Amino acid sequence: MRKLYILPLTAVLAFSLVTAGCGKNEEIEADTQGSVSSISLLNTKGEVAPQMQVLAQQYEKETGIKVNVIGVETGADAQATLKGYYLSDQMPDIIACESSGFGNWEGLLVDMSDQNWAGRTDAAFVDPTYGTLGFPYTTEAIGLAYNADILSKAGVDPKSITGPDSMKKAFETIDAKKTQLGLTAVIGYCTEPENLGWSAGNHIFGAYIDSGLSRSDTTYIDLLGNGGGIDDARFKNYAQMIGLFNEYSDPALLVNGTYNDQVMGFASGKYAFITQGSWIGATLTGDDASAYASAGNFEIGMVPYAFEDGMDTILTSAPSWWAVSKEGQVDAALAFLQWCSEDSAQKILVEQAGFVSPFKDCKYVASDPFAPVISSYISAGKTSSWHWMDMPEGLGQKGFSYVFNSFAKGEIDADGFLKQIKKVAGDWYSKL
Repeated sequence: MRKLYILPLTAVLAFSLVTAGCGKNEEIEADTQGSVSSISLLNTKGEVAPQMQVLAQQYEKETGIKVNVIGVETGADAQATLKGYYLSDQMPDIIACESSGFGNWEGLLVDMSDQNWAGRTDAAFVDPTYGTLGFPYTTEAIGLAYNADILSKAGVDPKSITGPDSMKKAFETIDAKKTQLGLTAVIGYCTEPENLGWSAGNHIFGAYIDSGLSRSDTTYIDLLGNGGGIDDARFKNYAQMIGLFNEYSDPALLVNGTYNDQVMGFASGKYAFITQGSWIGATLTGDDASAYASAGNFEIGMVPYAFEDGMDTILTSAPSWWAVSKEGQVDAALAFLQWCSEDSAQKILVEQAGFVSPFKDCKYVASDPFAPVISSYISAGKTSSWHWMDMPEGLGQKGFSYVFNSFAKGEIDADGFLKQIKKVAGDWYSKL
């Protein structure tokens, strides 16, 4: 695991200014008897910020302990934010990490192997050296999401989309009926790199790494890890799919759009497909609920990113995990996470936040429109893993994303896309 990367002094000062007035003395209080009355939690899932507040309020109601939820905006660099908190002595008691982020906190996180919840899930983050470091709070999925109503009206059977030719045919069929279907574009695909680089650079690139593979197959992430290697034949097929997205996406969204524009366009019934994962379900039934209702509260489905014939898996994983800092209120933080695995918290996380529970004994089923989609793929054994999370920190969001954007702008063709991805990968790994 990599040790904590120390930020430059200017960055530390910037973080100190940003976080002034919300230090540990205000966030972590103790009553007159010395028992913990407050803990802090970093929430990186901005789309469920209101539901996290409900969770915190319910815990305070049941235990008397306040949970201060610290928000990180969607697309923000959560690890950079955490490093600022750490260096300013304001580290939250419970932090959020993707798999690549755990390496920043070597020796600073609590091993939770002995916790009751750890035996009730297969989705914990387990480090071979440091033990069970991550508490899973949801399962998410990556695939090509679609509006089932639009596909039905267009006469496109989603089950027919099993490879590049059938995907292209479906896009062409829908595009020919775009006006009568009331569509702005066939697909809502966005490559804006500054704020949305995590989408193309991580999630969509992840389809190249894992689509069609068994969950334990690490062929392409291992190749990437070996100096930035890319499989030319596989990537050329993948590039053809990305080229299709470029061709049929909303021009106003493709290069400079925002996450909110992308999701709202889909919620409003303006796109038949969208290149976002199951996490947008909370937005469709939350902030965009009015637009979604006006569009008929349409059924949502998901097909694999089948850039080669026969690819029949979507990608699923815990998107990130909650971890406990050794320097914080450890016992109180562990008690909160144990509570989060149990009935009253699961009811909130599943029924209100729309999470798909990673706990085997959870009795709740989300009303989130993506929940049945994920469950059906999981029950059929048609899922691949998220090995993009094992890429070096920043490679996707701050490296690959710019190549996707350049391809979308028409600055490079499919061959140039492969060439530039290989160059970015090789250069990135050469500096590790």
